[in-house]
Amino acid sequence: MLPIDLAFFQNSSRAGRVVAYYPSPAGCTESLLDLDAWRDIVHNNPELEQLLPDVETLLINRTRQRCDYYIAPIDQCYKLAGVVRTHWQGLSGGELVWQEIDEFFESLDGVHA
Repeated sequence: MLPIDLAFFQNSSRAGRVVAYYPSPAGCTESLLDLDAWRDIVHNNPELEQLLPDVETLLINRTRQRCDYYIAPIDQCYKLAGVVRTHWQGLSGGELVWQEIDEFFESLDGVHA
């Protein structure tokens, strides 16, 4: 139900709930979608109950035929947002931003392999 195939979910102590963000040319944008389904996701993936608030995220990449899910430090999510913000061109982002996003996830795969 997210409008984009790249998002991260953070248990925010400030908001008192799970918040979804997606990287955009303007930086991290908070999703205004209702996250009632989060309880079902956690029920089916109990390791998500252990995410450290404000520190760890569920990072989702469903771009370019990928279907990857990571438990990642929040700083990596903001790094990804910086990649998008720095390299985005036009309406679709341009090929360079997608190459940079692919490289970001390849490096993340190397860290968590």
